[in-house]
Amino acid sequence: MREGLEVAVIGGGLVGAACAYELARDGHRITVYDRRDPGRATDAGAGILSPETMGGLPDPFLDLADLAGAHYQPLIAALAELGAPEPRYDVCGALRVAVREFDDEYYAANVEASRSRHPGVLETVTEEDARRLFPPLGDVRAAVLNPRGARVDGRALVTALEFAARALGVQWREEAAPPLGDLAADAVVIAGGAWTPSLAADFGLVHGIRPVRGQIVHLQTGVDTSRWPVLQPILSHYVVPWSDGRVALGATHEDVGFDARATAGGLRQLFSEGLRVSPGLADATFLEVRVGLRPVSDDDLPLIGRLPGAERVLVAAGHGANGLLLGPVTGRVIADVVADRAPPLDLAPFSPARFS
Repeated sequence: MREGLEVAVIGGGLVGAACAYELARDGHRITVYDRRDPGRATDAGAGILSPETMGGLPDPFLDLADLAGAHYQPLIAALAELGAPEPRYDVCGALRVAVREFDDEYYAANVEASRSRHPGVLETVTEEDARRLFPPLGDVRAAVLNPRGARVDGRALVTALEFAARALGVQWREEAAPPLGDLAADAVVIAGGAWTPSLAADFGLVHGIRPVRGQIVHLQTGVDTSRWPVLQPILSHYVVPWSDGRVALGATHEDVGFDARATAGGLRQLFSEGLRVSPGLADATFLEVRVGLRPVSDDDLPLIGRLPGAERVLVAAGHGANGLLLGPVTGRVIADVVADRAPPLDLAPFSPARFS
């Protein structure tokens, strides 16, 4: 195992913060460069953690998602031991529903694949039970409950990771990094989200990740939502409830480049579709809209590992809409690569070489 290296981490969102924390735990000397670009995905993410309802996606993605789900509870415990602020992580369950006839085929395929991968986990529930679990819900055609489903507050989790990283000696600089060729570091980890290609261009990675805008509305219900599960309609907008009566309704998927504005069209879509699925939210109070630019890869698999031809440069980006699920375990995997340890899964499908 390689120890005591100088490592620069470019990007202080969830993935960068997780990389910094995990590398510091291994005894490396870490400097994070965090220029806090407006629209970074971490600041808007809703925080759904339910790998057990992701059936039907490619096996490499699902392998990483399962690893990510198992990583969360030990991570939360480790952060607490360091005195980090509460990351607002809760195992609340996730309710997967079909609401239209058009949904039936996709719902059946998703549930079948999910049950095949996670036998005995998903519980079929009646329409009445679904509405009891999630009171604002309208009519549904079918529903299953994943009792392992969880939620996490993206902003709170990054705050906790940054606190823990600093406690382990990480230097955090709120500024742009120097040109990567000028960094006197043994290793450089590029965790720049949607901005990663521009940061890694000098090393041959000029494409492969693009920004996809997601707008998310936050509402205040005025009731106790602490026991509500995350709502996951098969082909519609999710709802993430929090213990303080707040719910997040999202999200749009818009290929508009680096445009991090909230728009009238986006809000119309969110309210129209969201209230069709959950009409009981019609009387909720509007609080705010958050906008994030998801780093979506061209093949929907993250980029994790070393850049070919630049062995000291690693990439950890391209997690799309699943950054809050996959980000923490990506930090652990990057630490394994830096230490020359065998990672817990085959990284070949995630190699940045496929785009460089």
